[in-house]
Amino acid sequence: MKKNSKILVTGTNGLVGASILRILKEQNYRNLYYPTRKELDLLNEKKVKNYLEKTEPEYVFSPAAYVGGIEANMKDPINFLSLNTKLQNNIILSCYNSGVNNFAFFGSSCIYPKYSKQPIKENELLNGKLELTNEAYAVAKISGLKLCSYIRKLSNKNYFTLMPSNLYGQNDNYDKNYSHVIPAILNKIKLAKKNNINEIKLYGTGKAKREFLYVDDLAKAAIIAMKKNVKYSMINVGSGEEITINKLAKLILRISDYRAKISFDSKVPDGTPRKLLNSDRIKSLGWKPKISLIKGIKKTYDFLKKDINIRL
Repeated sequence: MKKNSKILVTGTNGLVGASILRILKEQNYRNLYYPTRKELDLLNEKKVKNYLEKTEPEYVFSPAAYVGGIEANMKDPINFLSLNTKLQNNIILSCYNSGVNNFAFFGSSCIYPKYSKQPIKENELLNGKLELTNEAYAVAKISGLKLCSYIRKLSNKNYFTLMPSNLYGQNDNYDKNYSHVIPAILNKIKLAKKNNINEIKLYGTGKAKREFLYVDDLAKAAIIAMKKNVKYSMINVGSGEEITINKLAKLILRISDYRAKISFDSKVPDGTPRKLLNSDRIKSLGWKPKISLIKGIKKTYDFLKKDINIRL
């Protein structure tokens, strides 16, 4: 992948796409395509084909997806399955049929079986039952991952899937119904400050453990993997840091300098009890995470304090 190669990044309004685009620009890649949803509607197969015929990208990073936390997944499984399957099939198959040789798809640690051996290796996929709270999203992502692996096997094209742990960082989703755990906690703190409330209520028991990765570390891993023309169809990308949701909430409260009681609603499921990834494959390519959880949350919090649309 050269500095003047034609590179397409989808979903640049989202967390991962925005980060990949930002890092590519920082690394002086000059021939970048990053269409808005209006310019490239991934749910419209004809428009996707026409866009690819017009731009002829050589490399495609496609993190675009319909995403959300536990609550959103439980309330909206039809769209989590149908929309993700449709948009990812459109871009993967259109790239394949138009001659794109290099394609990076993005899965998630949440698509591994609920009780995977820890730390989770890539061969754990489909070795057990999925977590029901995000089953629809997982099934969709698994289908996209498998499609890329079949293309890779039958055509020798460089199609692969990156499997990140829980992501957070700049440009995250702070919608109260669709945010993941870190933005959800930050949003609750924002509301508590605004309304002078001294209690933060969270879902679950607080005992579930999660591995968090700052999104820029994932973006750099994706670029390294693309440049290396990797020999794997699946690559885990995790920080190696694991923390309970209870301890995470306390850490975010401390960083935000807000004193409040944390309570949990155990009637709402925790989801998968643990999701620590084995990231040996990506590390073998020379990648390692650079941003610790504490540093990453501080960066995220500082960014949000300056964002006039979110401001904490």
